[in-house]
Amino acid sequence: MSHHVTSSDIAINGDHLDNSKVAKVKTICLGIAGIGTVISLLGLFGVLGKHFAGTYAYSWVFAYYFFLTLSIGGVFWTLLHNVSNSGWGTSVRRTFENLGSTFPWVFLFGLPLLFPQVNQYLYEWMNIHRATPEGMSLKDHLHHADHLLYNKKWYMNMPFWIGRFIFYGIGLTAVIWFLRKLSTDQDTDPKPGTERLFAARKHSTYTLIIFALTITFTGFDFVMALDYKWFSTMWGVYLFAGSALNSMAVIILVATFLISRGHLKHVTGPEHFHIMGKLLFAFTTFWAYIAFSQYFLIWYANITEETSYFLIRNTGNWNTAMIALVFLHFVVPFVVLLQAWLKKNPKYLSIVAVYTLVMHALDHYLITIPERGVSLGKIDPKTFGDITTSIPGAFWGDILAFVTIGAAFVFFLLRALGQHSLYPNRDPRILESANLSN
Repeated sequence: MSHHVTSSDIAINGDHLDNSKVAKVKTICLGIAGIGTVISLLGLFGVLGKHFAGTYAYSWVFAYYFFLTLSIGGVFWTLLHNVSNSGWGTSVRRTFENLGSTFPWVFLFGLPLLFPQVNQYLYEWMNIHRATPEGMSLKDHLHHADHLLYNKKWYMNMPFWIGRFIFYGIGLTAVIWFLRKLSTDQDTDPKPGTERLFAARKHSTYTLIIFALTITFTGFDFVMALDYKWFSTMWGVYLFAGSALNSMAVIILVATFLISRGHLKHVTGPEHFHIMGKLLFAFTTFWAYIAFSQYFLIWYANITEETSYFLIRNTGNWNTAMIALVFLHFVVPFVVLLQAWLKKNPKYLSIVAVYTLVMHALDHYLITIPERGVSLGKIDPKTFGDITTSIPGAFWGDILAFVTIGAAFVFFLLRALGQHSLYPNRDPRILESANLSN
């Protein structure tokens, strides 16, 4: 932006994405997602064989939770922007909201986890519950079968698990739907005023609790529960750090894409990318701090139920990937993002954003996949053989699941971008944001 922006520079009807320019990409993504979903459901429910169903269930959880963290992150940035009464981000707030609005659609890809045909391969604790002999209470069965699981029964039981699943989906969907509607309704209001801003700030305060519960307990229920004996008191914060970091990477990519197509003119410039780059840097450091703290506490405590996580990931070639994660997920982006000039350049910052997302994928791959061979070896040794930390050939299923849910994620994000103005053109703080200097 080379001059002071005034209200005459802000289009009265906002800035709308030409849907015809992204129609082809949306069609391709929808086609890939549709075909991939059909193949995936056939695989998950055993039509393609029991062995494939078991290994692919882990591929599905890996891809599903990776993209779910991006959507949840979009909701987080929307809430944070509102509750902090932030002015700088007004011109990119709609991108926060659009990313968050993909949450309900991405969440639906978790529905197969509700079915025993799928979750029997993932969550051993559910199988132990189902093995309760007729005429015996679950409590008595667990007391004899596994005393650790007996002590966790108050949390790990099917009715509560299903209830939490429903809560995550409905709760965060309602939050982002309401906040986005408050924002988009302002675009066409001839007297926008500040009423919606105050309402968004008010309702973003207590709904932060729903966000915190969702990012924390979906992490417990979908990922940590792959080994019901394992626990980490820092798990929720660890997943939050990755979610916030990488959803910001997506926001940077979307903003760069829109600017390259001639949108966000006058309202978004190098100063906005500088701040988004700072946030990327801050959460890179925060993720590393939490990751190290979690490792350090588990190493120091040396409790059997905690160390199993790192023992599995330090076995075989997984150890190489874990060491690589330290340098590639933290050291490299930390050094690169120290450069202020780079953070102000959308093109270079986007390259770092893509790199960050690749590291996020590696992080979630290491969270989920090493557990696959170990868990399947315990759950069904006749089908999956001896316990091992890797299953040859299962990698192709990981790619299929990632491409399927990823295509759906891109489709719903592009769909959201085309529904309303790309920035809140009648927000009273749009000029403050457009003339940002930091």
